[in-house]
Amino acid sequence: MNASMDLVQIEPSSRPATPKPAWLKARAPSGDNYHALKKLARSLHLHTVCESAQCPNIGECWSHRTATFMMLGNTCTRRCGFCAVPKGRPEAIDPDEPRRVAEAVARLGLKHAVVTSVNRDDDILGGARAFASVVDEIRRAAPGCRIEVLIPDFQGDDEAIRLVVAARPDILNHNTESVPRLYRAVRSGARYDRTLGLLRLAKEIDSRQVTKSGVMVGLGEETGELLEVCRDLAGAGVDVLTIGQYLRPSRDHLPTKRYYSPQEFESLRDEALRMGFRHVECGPLVRSSYHAHEQADSAGLPFQSGLAPGSP
Repeated sequence: MNASMDLVQIEPSSRPATPKPAWLKARAPSGDNYHALKKLARSLHLHTVCESAQCPNIGECWSHRTATFMMLGNTCTRRCGFCAVPKGRPEAIDPDEPRRVAEAVARLGLKHAVVTSVNRDDDILGGARAFASVVDEIRRAAPGCRIEVLIPDFQGDDEAIRLVVAARPDILNHNTESVPRLYRAVRSGARYDRTLGLLRLAKEIDSRQVTKSGVMVGLGEETGELLEVCRDLAGAGVDVLTIGQYLRPSRDHLPTKRYYSPQEFESLRDEALRMGFRHVECGPLVRSSYHAHEQADSAGLPFQSGLAPGSP
């Protein structure tokens, strides 16, 4: 096969934008809780993926005092075609950042905390240690809070993955994002097999570890390709799956090829549930950490931080 067939071209920015359908409208951020959370993040020198990735749900989530904290700085070492997080050469990893994240979780009184990060290919083990540290810090600062980590692939480094699993987060999330054919454009520096390998390894290290992954639609994938990804994730033992609509952050990012209807999302959800996932969150505005608390409840996860279902 000609290698050029795997490339996905970004369409010229002069192409007229396709209007977003009504079901993709989200509430603009406002209100006391929104401003209080923003002030708290600034005072602790923390980043949120809600802001950095321009999440459409920021108004709803922040009004309910729910946010996804982003560690390891605000500069990513990869240049994924879908992502609005700034790219470039990051500063050194801040060893005090996990403690400040835990302080924010405690001050917000969260029952379910989600922590993610940029890719730090310049310091893979340092990034993994930061995730292990934030789990420990949150347990100390907010006992009983359920902890979900949304981790990068650590370039498939076994030691890094084992460090995070050993910390025993309640949910270990690593997003698949797209179908294999589109990986070169969508996930620069990532590999589909590496993603599946990470999710399998987490289960091999600790069969009680609850795993989760997310996929975007609307980037040019075919339905058959999408369902094959779902089957692969089910085969890797993934417990929770999220499927949401890709929205182009700017003209410098990959174009949205099409918008899926709510009925199509419902059909995808039904198909995925038949594959054996414990919970499937599927809809136009679904993101990996959107309604994460409810996802965990639906999947049957208890409020016993550090103890996966079946633990003594």
